Amino acid sequence: MNNLSTNKLKILNDPIYGFIRIPNSLIFDIIEHASFQRLRRVSQMGLSNLVYPGANHTRFHHALGCLHLMQKAINVLTMKGVKISKDEETALCIAILLHDIGHGAFSHALEHSIVTGITHEEISLKYMQQLNKEFNGKLDLAIEIFTGKYHRLFLQQLISSQLDIDRLDYLKRDSFYTGVAEGNISSDRLIAMMNVINDELVIEKKGIYSVEKFLIARRLMYWQVYLHKTSLVAEHMLVKVLMRAKELAEKNIDLYSSSSLRYFLYNKINKDNFDTRVLTLFSYLDDYDLLSAIKEWTNHPDKIISNLSRMIVNRNLLKIEIFDEVVSDTDFSTFTNRLMISSGITKKEASYFVFKGDISNQAYNKNQPIKILNKNGDIEDIVLASDQLNLQALSKPVKKFFICYPKKMELA
Repeated sequence: MNNLSTNKLKILNDPIYGFIRIPNSLIFDIIEHASFQRLRRVSQMGLSNLVYPGANHTRFHHALGCLHLMQKAINVLTMKGVKISKDEETALCIAILLHDIGHGAFSHALEHSIVTGITHEEISLKYMQQLNKEFNGKLDLAIEIFTGKYHRLFLQQLISSQLDIDRLDYLKRDSFYTGVAEGNISSDRLIAMMNVINDELVIEKKGIYSVEKFLIARRLMYWQVYLHKTSLVAEHMLVKVLMRAKELAEKNIDLYSSSSLRYFLYNKINKDNFDTRVLTLFSYLDDYDLLSAIKEWTNHPDKIISNLSRMIVNRNLLKIEIFDEVVSDTDFSTFTNRLMISSGITKKEASYFVFKGDISNQAYNKNQPIKILNKNGDIEDIVLASDQLNLQALSKPVKKFFICYPKKMELA
C-alpha cells in the first residue's frame, strides 16, 4: 500500500462517537470535495442556537456521524449472515454521507424563499449526479440505492425509513448539542438489534424498548426543540426577510449581497432551470452569505427588510402564540390593522410581520411500519408488538396553530 492511499484512511474525532474511520480513498476524496466541505458552513439546526446556545453544529458533523453509524450497521448485519458486497458497502456509505448535501443555507430557509419548487432531496440528487461524473461513474450504485431503484429494499431503508441511520444520528447529535436529554437515544443498541428478513429491515424483539424510547424521544425532540416556538418564529422570520429581499430585487432595488446570493436574489430559480451552472453557484452559498447580508440589511432604507433584519440580528423576535384551535380571522385582522395604522404600511407589507400557520408532529407513521422480529420468527408492527399503549397515540398527527406579530405595534 503506497503512502498516498494510506494517508486517505484517516480517523476523525467526534464528540459523540469518538473516532470515526474513513473506510476508503474514494470516500475520503468525496469528503475532501468542495461541495461536501460546504456543509461545514451550513448549520444543522438553522436558528435553533437562539434558543439552545450550544446548537452550533453543522451538516458536516451530521454527515460524518451518519457515515460512522452506517459502518456499524453494515458490520452488525454481515455478522448476522446478511450478504452485503464490498460495492454495496461503499455505496451505502456514500449515499448516507451525501443524503443531506443539497441543504441550503440555514438548512430549510432557502427552500421556502429564494429557491422555489425544488426540495433539498432533489438538490442532493443533483450533487450526487454531478459528483458521479467527476468520479467516473463510481457513484452509480449509491445513486441507485438513494433513489430506491436498487433491487435490495433493506439497503434503501437504511438510508430512508422511520428507523434510518439519518434519524439515529440527528436525534442523538441534536440532543447532545442542545443539552435536551430527552433525545438521547441508544443508537448503538438499535443498530445492534437490526436484522434483515425477506429483504426488509427488522428489529429483533430484544430491542423493542429501545425502539419505544426512540419514538418517544423523537416526539419530545420535535415539540421541545425542532418546533420550539422561538425556533419556529426565527425560522419564519428568516424566510420572510429573504422573501422581502427577493421582492426588492425583482424591482431592481440594490441590496448588499455576496455574488452567489445576488444571483439567487436577482434571478428566478426553480426546478426547471436548476442546471449544472446553478448548482455550482448554489455550492458557494452558505450561512455566512445570509448572515453578512442580513447584518447589512439592518441599515437598508426599506423599513420592512431593515426591521426584520434587526429583529433577527438582535434576537428581538416577533411574539408567537400557539393554540390548539385555528387562529380566528378576526384576531388576525386586528393585529394586521393595528400595525398598518401605527406604521403607515400596506396590508401586504404588514404580512411580513403578522402571519399565522400550523405545525404538526407525527412521531410514527403506520404506513411505513417499523417491524419487530419475534422469537418465533413472526414479524409485526411495533404498535402491535409493544405493550406501550401510547405508541398507538404516537401514530396520530398532532396539529397546533400559531400567530406571529410584533411585540410593539410600531415599526422603527
